[in-house]
Amino acid sequence: MDPTSAAVFVIALLALATLAGVLWRARAGRVAGPRAQAQVVTPADVTDGAADAVFGERATLLQFSTEHCAFCPATRRLLGALAERTPGVAHVEVDLTRSPALAQRFRVLQTPTTLLLDADGAVRGRIGGPPRPTELEATVADILNGEDHVAA
Repeated sequence: MDPTSAAVFVIALLALATLAGVLWRARAGRVAGPRAQAQVVTPADVTDGAADAVFGERATLLQFSTEHCAFCPATRRLLGALAERTPGVAHVEVDLTRSPALAQRFRVLQTPTTLLLDADGAVRGRIGGPPRPTELEATVADILNGEDHVAA
């Protein structure tokens, strides 16, 4: 390969990597709507069978974490604070380090991943990475108001 071809290849590779990074960053922390078929989650689905998690009466913020996740503690604080100040909303954290089968079941590819559940346990939104606070709060308000459309 001549030097000019090598330089063009390296520049193209850098441009592709930069584009991939920009796209990934733009999607991180955003609320994605549920997939075509709504999944319903129960407290028994996210426990080891020893004890059920306590879901909220109106909504649940289901956070999937791991022991070595850098963004999980901040996400825990954000979701916990939102649940504390919003009646009927609960925050449940599941450590995938101890339950790796749940990662496959819920298609968790990164931590934190947060599922936004309505009162019936239906997944109304999904956030990969640390949530964006204003978008999270708006989506939870939509769920509490019974609106069908969640930001995608």
